[in-house]
Amino acid sequence: MSIIIDSDISFLVSKLNISEVKLQEDYADMSTEEIIKAEASQGNQAAIQLANELLNNVELVMELFKLADPNNRYMILSEMSALQLQTFLPLMDEKDLNYGLNFFTQDKLLKMLEELPPEQLVNTVFEMFSKEEVVRLLPDEQLDKFLTSTDIDKDKMLKHLKSIPEEYLAQMLESVTGEQVQKMNSIDLTKQIGQLNPLEYKDALTGMQPAQKQQLVLSLGKEHEDWFQLFDAHAYTKMINTYKEKPEVVKAMNVIEPEYIQKMLKELPNDLLSFVITQMDPQDFAENLMDKHPEIIAEIIMK
Repeated sequence: MSIIIDSDISFLVSKLNISEVKLQEDYADMSTEEIIKAEASQGNQAAIQLANELLNNVELVMELFKLADPNNRYMILSEMSALQLQTFLPLMDEKDLNYGLNFFTQDKLLKMLEELPPEQLVNTVFEMFSKEEVVRLLPDEQLDKFLTSTDIDKDKMLKHLKSIPEEYLAQMLESVTGEQVQKMNSIDLTKQIGQLNPLEYKDALTGMQPAQKQQLVLSLGKEHEDWFQLFDAHAYTKMINTYKEKPEVVKAMNVIEPEYIQKMLKELPNDLLSFVITQMDPQDFAENLMDKHPEIIAEIIMK
């Protein structure tokens, strides 16, 4: 490993009580870390103490190695392994984590969205589409999948069916029984639909007119928002890919829980992940560096 940090020489000189003459004559071509090592080897107690403090004093590490400068943070990060880099992610603000999503292609973002728990995916979808738009844009086969799902209680289905105009309810019955339905109100029609055998009941629901089918799905979904999780993840991502651009997708992903964003960012190559981590708060960066990676500090000092 080779790490060269733009450290604050003037701060170091005052800390070690080195004269300007000695600095110019003996240490003119040395790095900060080389000066500390040289002074410590000569018995300079301030240098020995400083070397020890670098493993315990956050403010000192930040000031000496100028960690407020993202270029210095990047130099350190660029020498780390993927596992070392990943230890910084839980400490990052959500805004900084989400910034890293910009480094993925839209295809990759959509693939990762499909792998999310359904609740996280649906929350993201609702940042881009209203419930009405979702129902209107999803293909008919997805609406059928929803209406025939065993997760939907039949009594609740029949309750919402009563809101469908009577003429369409009559069509549903006639399409599966082959018999003309006598004029009845929606309550009686819905009761008859509920008494159909399972196969006829399923055919009646899936054979509805598209507009009425969408109305029924929307009515059920508005009352039970979690039922929007019954649609296939791929159907959602296909819809997103058709109607939304990458910046809109990234913005919508702000509602995803940080733990899932962290998992996504782990798929970035090390150079890009390092760049993302440079966005984090400098003090949090220094604290994690000292707590989880003291060997990195030691490497810098011993160079």
